[in-house]
Amino acid sequence: MNEPLIDQLIDAFRCLPGIGRKSAQRMVWHLLERDRQGGQRLAEALADTLSRINECRRCRNFCETECCTVCEDQSRDPGLLCVVESPADVMALEQSASYRGYYFLTKGNLSPIDGVGPQEIGIDALMARCSSDVKEVIIALDSTVEGEATTHYLSERLQALGGITVTRIAHGIPMGGELEFVDGGTLAHAIEGRKQL
Repeated sequence: MNEPLIDQLIDAFRCLPGIGRKSAQRMVWHLLERDRQGGQRLAEALADTLSRINECRRCRNFCETECCTVCEDQSRDPGLLCVVESPADVMALEQSASYRGYYFLTKGNLSPIDGVGPQEIGIDALMARCSSDVKEVIIALDSTVEGEATTHYLSERLQALGGITVTRIAHGIPMGGELEFVDGGTLAHAIEGRKQL
């Protein structure tokens, strides 16, 4: 016997991060009871997006064309390449308006237990990208165990190319933060990453 349509839709919503059964049920009830037009727009936009969005051939970000708008932007510094994990990281850096180079997305961190190795994070594409005009690679991955391991691996591989400066974004105390409320790991990174005034 087939699963009822409502249960199928609830299960489909549960593929989203942070959405459990109760949240999925609330979304389904809302769409069915109050906003069927919104549900139809959602279905159409989702189907259209999934069929038309690809991966940029240069940086691996999402885009509708062969290259994303950032990679097409000739006003950026071709000598700077920032390695980030996700499109959300690119968006955060772009909104800060503090970086004018290009990007490369790993789409994850090394995690042998989860089957994520060098190929999955795009190491061959990154190395090929760095063989052109790149002078500095800024690694901007999370400070998790996997992020640190990936940073170390990338740093070693990139330094082996020669002629490329490999840097890492600073980690430390947020603007307006008070020391007494900052965790020990963040404080340790802040002390290690200190610079001369």
